[in-house]
Amino acid sequence: MGGGFLVGVIGVLILSHATYSTIQYRALLKITEEEFSGPPINVVIELIVSLVLCLWAAMAAPGKFKSIHPQSEENRVVALPANLDFMIFNHRGKIFPLETELKLK
Repeated sequence: MGGGFLVGVIGVLILSHATYSTIQYRALLKITEEEFSGPPINVVIELIVSLVLCLWAAMAAPGKFKSIHPQSEENRVVALPANLDFMIFNHRGKIFPLETELKLK
């Protein structure tokens, strides 16, 4: 597990704690018969921290980006996939001529 994944797990745990704290706070307000005007400031801070951690993990966890240049060595196919059932070579595109004889005027 990488560092980004661990930060994501911590962010989700903090988010879960903020959710539980809000539910508990609303239950307390029902008992005391007060109006709910919003979550307490510590819950809002937890939500902001968990948002930042989860966003950072989403950027860090996927890993290294691959090149998008067509001439890159990373884009070369070295072997066919093991499942060839979805590779279709006989399709409707063969009815179109390879070279069109339309010319622009």
